[in-house]
Amino acid sequence: MSLVNEPKGQKSAAEKQAILAKVKMPEDWKQALADELTSDNMDNLRDFLRQEYGSGKSIYPKASQMFNAFNLTPLSQVKVVILGQDPYHGPGQAMGLSFSVPKMIPMPPSLRNIVKEMADDIGTVPPKHGDLTSWAEQGVLLLNASLTVEEGMAGSHQGKGWEQFTDAVIDVVNQQTNNTVFILWGSKAKLKGKFVDTDKHLVLSAVHPSPLAANRGGFFGSKPFSKTNDYLQQHGKTPIDWQLPQ
Repeated sequence: MSLVNEPKGQKSAAEKQAILAKVKMPEDWKQALADELTSDNMDNLRDFLRQEYGSGKSIYPKASQMFNAFNLTPLSQVKVVILGQDPYHGPGQAMGLSFSVPKMIPMPPSLRNIVKEMADDIGTVPPKHGDLTSWAEQGVLLLNASLTVEEGMAGSHQGKGWEQFTDAVIDVVNQQTNNTVFILWGSKAKLKGKFVDTDKHLVLSAVHPSPLAANRGGFFGSKPFSKTNDYLQQHGKTPIDWQLPQ
């Protein structure tokens, strides 16, 4: 029997604190997301994930990297949000950061297109790898709409509760930060734009960088990197050094 959508009932303050104590992410994220992290939705999602990770299936990323985006980019440091759909579903690719792969893994097509647009936009040197950790450490929240996926099955963990959680994340960034840039690539990412107050933040939308979408037009030439840095500087913030270390 599926445990997704099964009601759990009210929790005491002590029960909520016990749940939060087990969540491995920075304290500012935990406090800002406390209601969602202790919600029935997250109870059901945790039940589902326990079953998935324990079933012998290959689930990506590994559980220890699930909240990598939050651990590398505390809420207090968020300046930019780049929203993806769900993690890469090939072996060794997913690392808990949207669009990023570990240094020894070849760049997937979407990331190659991102790197091409970056070079055309701001003149960066094409990197030898696709590890975007340096962006995350500068305040770029590399968030996926769903944070897990089954091997070889794109979208397999959609509709299990992650969307409600990441809606809450976008809402928190919208409410608790100022002059943040939201980069929304693709139709699913654009849906999250409804949570963003465009009077206090900048939203940059384009088609998804995957070859099928990008080659139809609208991604190449959108100049998200220069537009982001121009906006950050206009509001007294340090621009992002988009050049990936070689």
